[in-house]
Amino acid sequence: MKKSKTLLLVIVLFIISYLLPHGFSENYSQSYQLLDKPDGSTYYGLNVTVQQSLYEYYAEKSHGLDSNSNFAKFVTPYALKPIADCLLEIYTDDEDFINGVLMIVHQIPYNETPAKYPVETIVENKGDCDLFSYVAASIVKAHGLDVVLLYYESQAHMNIGVSLSHVPHDAREQAYYVTYNNIRYYVAEVTGGDWQNGWRVGECPDKLKNAPAQVITLENCEQTTYGQVSASYKTLAYSTISLIISPTYLIQGGTVTLSGQLSPPLQNRTVTIYIKINNSPWIVLDTITTNHAGYFTYAWNTEAAGICYIRSSWSGNNDYAGADSTIQTVTILSTFFVLLLAVTLILVCLGMVVFFISRQTRLEIQEPQPPEIPYT
Repeated sequence: MKKSKTLLLVIVLFIISYLLPHGFSENYSQSYQLLDKPDGSTYYGLNVTVQQSLYEYYAEKSHGLDSNSNFAKFVTPYALKPIADCLLEIYTDDEDFINGVLMIVHQIPYNETPAKYPVETIVENKGDCDLFSYVAASIVKAHGLDVVLLYYESQAHMNIGVSLSHVPHDAREQAYYVTYNNIRYYVAEVTGGDWQNGWRVGECPDKLKNAPAQVITLENCEQTTYGQVSASYKTLAYSTISLIISPTYLIQGGTVTLSGQLSPPLQNRTVTIYIKINNSPWIVLDTITTNHAGYFTYAWNTEAAGICYIRSSWSGNNDYAGADSTIQTVTILSTFFVLLLAVTLILVCLGMVVFFISRQTRLEIQEPQPPEIPYT
């Protein structure tokens, strides 16, 4: 019997630990090699770091597709902009920039995978043609170039098309392009696996040259987001961020104060506050800026009731990797529940008062005595 109770307790604790968000976070890191140009001799090592909060934010977003035009929603330029900024340190020509992007996606192992956002693909380090296209298009669009997705339905394939300032010089064949709205979009094939000698912009696989391509423009790509990956050619230094919450129990409509500090104490850095209410996906509550000592504070006026999980995050920069705080928990009692509890307590108290009064009254009423019988 004792062993059964112990086993039951272990199972319950396991289920609770599985359902609740983990208190500690980690960063995910990937490294990519680059050449200064196709057939170049100068090598660079690009280090990319993703915070767990950013990964979980995208992993819990909707991945549904109801039409081909919705492919664009998986393109996330702002989240991958630090990668584009690093590439611009090497490549001043837009053709070289695109070939640098292709070097990156050609290093990600090919594996047929359901639709995912670029941050997920980088962390999980696998994907197929559409996932590689989302990554490549995100980096290219972050640079400000005109880029589209090219979907070949008959071939079940996707790559990207890019409008360049000139005809590709490094293409090893006649440059291939698709015309859309009188704009030439040079094909950039994202699969292949050979990052040094793989496809270059303007080169197109033979099976796609005669296949009809649907051009998917990116007006519906992600327009705003709050988190970014970290990217640098050097090893990023370690950083931390804290989060203190007060109070941790309150009534719906109350105010919670969130405060913390970034270490090292950097000024004017954007801190993102993520929140998860009950079993809903992680969402961004707001962003705040650190002061001269790296501190931040935020007053949150609660609206929804339930158990809320909160964490702060910093995306990092060229010197420091991003960081997440531990996850803090806030319990918000609904106004209805509090009123119901108050009414219940009042009724219980009234019931107890009535009970004691009635009991006292019964004690005060003496039981009538039988009449005395006179003795003769």
